[in-house]
Amino acid sequence: MEAIANLLFEARSLRTLPRSGYQFLGAGRESVAEHTFSITFIAYVLSRLVPEADSQKMMTMCLVHDLPEARLGDLNYVQKLYVAANETAAIEDLTAPLPFGEEIKTLIDEFNQGQSLESQLARDADQIAFILELKDLSDLGYVPPGTWIPNIRRRLHTDIGKRLVEAILSTERDTWWRQKFIDRSKHNP
Repeated sequence: MEAIANLLFEARSLRTLPRSGYQFLGAGRESVAEHTFSITFIAYVLSRLVPEADSQKMMTMCLVHDLPEARLGDLNYVQKLYVAANETAAIEDLTAPLPFGEEIKTLIDEFNQGQSLESQLARDADQIAFILELKDLSDLGYVPPGTWIPNIRRRLHTDIGKRLVEAILSTERDTWWRQKFIDRSKHNP
């Protein structure tokens, strides 16, 4: 049980690990754990839109795909040009003492390979989470997201992911709240 306790503490540490790409964006911030929640929820939604996908596998894949960052940090694209992280060793060390460690390794590997339907949808969820963040910042008046969004869109693999991004980009960040407020005020002046 000690190995399980250690895993839980290690996973929990992701809530204080900042995602590093925001320094280049100049606005916004997010922890790896916040990112993990976002992509896991997006994976749930995508699994409902693509019923032939294994929803549990997708959500679990999203939940564990960034676990190695507890040991490696969140290396952004610039850092990856200069730093060679040994993700394989990190995953091996992380999972070796776990009775279900092989499952975690397999899910991370499948996510990274991006060949299965579930991994393609999970990878799209990863990009869609970032697009949601960029759209939020754009709606707040930040200019740089406009130059980042086209690059992120090119990383999408699935038609459903692309369609969802179109809806996100054509929806204001607070529409859900304003509609509720406006609807309520029409009936209760």
